[in-house]
Amino acid sequence: MTSEEEQKKVLEIKKYITDHFQLAQISNEELEEKVEQIVNEYMSDAYCSIQQKISIAGQVYGAIRGFGLLDSIINDDTITEVMINGPDRIFIEQNGRLYKLDKHFESEQNLEDIIQRIVGQAGREVNQANPICDTRLPDGSRVNVVLPPISLCGPIVTIRKFSKTPMTIERLIAYGSLTPEIADILKLLVQAKYNIFICGGTGSGKTTFLNALSNYIPKDERVITIEDSAELQIVGIDNLVSLETRNSNASGTRTQIKHICFLAFFQHFLYQTLSILPRYQDIFIDQKRKSHKLRFA
Repeated sequence: MTSEEEQKKVLEIKKYITDHFQLAQISNEELEEKVEQIVNEYMSDAYCSIQQKISIAGQVYGAIRGFGLLDSIINDDTITEVMINGPDRIFIEQNGRLYKLDKHFESEQNLEDIIQRIVGQAGREVNQANPICDTRLPDGSRVNVVLPPISLCGPIVTIRKFSKTPMTIERLIAYGSLTPEIADILKLLVQAKYNIFICGGTGSGKTTFLNALSNYIPKDERVITIEDSAELQIVGIDNLVSLETRNSNASGTRTQIKHICFLAFFQHFLYQTLSILPRYQDIFIDQKRKSHKLRFA
């Protein structure tokens, strides 16, 4: 079965399910079972490998409850970046090389629906009035969305996936990104409670390095992270508070959620740190253009 035939089957099965079932009354588990059953019935008269059946069932379920075509791409651990330039052009970075996928979304509206699911899960908003949005997937992968009229080729989505295994200083040394001598100095600076600023251009590895550096924080300390999009993977710290900024957005005709920016977070937690907690406290700030760690007495 070719990729085009597979896509056609996905659309047929999706249409059948949406036409014959009350999806709002079906749980995710029940829907998954029905999708698998219907896929087996549809493919009973045609040759289809087990892997293709699994792929079709996953795409049908994803189109209804998940991220559609994106689900199978995101679940592939060998893919590190996804670039969508409209519904018909999908590119991936795999093993350090760029490839164009022989797949496409069923329509521009379908792609926009998936975008709304992504940004909605993170409590963000993107539309023609606010056509640019930075958000994240549930696994922490970084997502950038650009919609028309800013984009002339349809909705644009860029997804930068993070490794499921958090970065460590030892791995950075093994990669040759850091020397053991510098690692020892950084460890002393963290344990001595120095302020450390991590700066660099887009994609230079600020967040990755900050994740690795956080392993040197004593496990009995309180850590507060403030991010545009929650991407840090700090492990081993029980007393961890993670915060994420919010953009202004309207809800209905009268209610407006106030813009919650770094300054608001910073003022609140400076008060909490200096007035209530006499001990040292770590504050990690991770922004698009700079990342840094502050420690206050």
